[in-house]
Amino acid sequence: MNVAPGLAAQLAKFAGALREQGIRVGLGDEIDAATALTLVDLLDRGEVQCGLRIALKVPREAWATFDRLFRVHWSGTAVDDVPVPPRTYPRDQRGAQWRWDGARVRLELPEPERPEGDEPGYSPEAMLRRKPFDQLSASDVAAMERLLVRLALRLAARRSRRLVPTRGRGVVDLRHSFRSALRTEGELFRLARRARALEVPRVVLLYDTSGSMDPYSRFHLAFAFALRRVIRRLEIFAFNTALTRVTRAIAPGKISQSLERLTADVPDWSGGTRIGECLAAFVADWGTIVGRDTTVVIVSDGLDLGDTELLGRAMRALRERARTIVWLNPLMGDPRYEPTQAGMRAALPHVDHFGPAHDLESLERLLRFLD
Repeated sequence: MNVAPGLAAQLAKFAGALREQGIRVGLGDEIDAATALTLVDLLDRGEVQCGLRIALKVPREAWATFDRLFRVHWSGTAVDDVPVPPRTYPRDQRGAQWRWDGARVRLELPEPERPEGDEPGYSPEAMLRRKPFDQLSASDVAAMERLLVRLALRLAARRSRRLVPTRGRGVVDLRHSFRSALRTEGELFRLARRARALEVPRVVLLYDTSGSMDPYSRFHLAFAFALRRVIRRLEIFAFNTALTRVTRAIAPGKISQSLERLTADVPDWSGGTRIGECLAAFVADWGTIVGRDTTVVIVSDGLDLGDTELLGRAMRALRERARTIVWLNPLMGDPRYEPTQAGMRAALPHVDHFGPAHDLESLERLLRFLD
């Protein structure tokens, strides 16, 4: 178990407190709990609480005692404090940090921003995640780009559900352990283990850089740049009236310089758009990079000035090749929006997921399609 010494010490104290209250917790349960702490999001107090409750095998009738002691030992609150809902601090609130103060582990949160009146407000970061890209001020841009980088880094740590043999720590594989023991006359010298594989996804991003997408392009491409840092098999294309591969034209961490270079190098940047012709060109020239392990993400408002029948044929060809096709449309940030444009009507029958792309929260939802 690769658990920080401070966390391990705190876990031992917590287990002792549970035993003092009559809850049976053995050494094996403590080991399981330590393992659980390596698998959950330590910035999510509710997830830590739920993970420890399961790993320590706390019976239902003792949940109230467990929750009370958890607040004392892991949150630093008094015994008689009002219970805190298990999901008080959402996973995406990345300003939070666990800190060891020598006595207990405390979850420190950034000071929330309060609007007019006495009602509690969201933190500045949470508000920024929900702020539409086309409403960001100049002072918001740098903070948003930092959040986009952190969002992409979350993807790098994701593990698949598939278990594969490992020589390191992992789940004990009893079947293979006993099978190995047969070769040593029943002596179990080593436990076989399995762990979740780190699977590298293949992703193709196709970004609309026409004039109608100008308010969103910087942040969509910033997200693409951040993804390039963590996804090895990533291809990025820009399209408007023509298709341009930009994978090698961008430098992760140098968003402003890369965007300046792209606006100069990509033909007809901020001009018109012919989505059908561009997607048809992608299928003809680059279709071989799309396979059954590939997620194709198209970011466009669907305002096509070209041949919509050609768009439908190109989408059908992509659908036959790709694992998943995702279409993100920033216009969906307006609740009144309906995909009635001819381009969108031609594309949607071949799309697996159709969603918004107007703020950071909408881009976060994309991550589940990329692992």
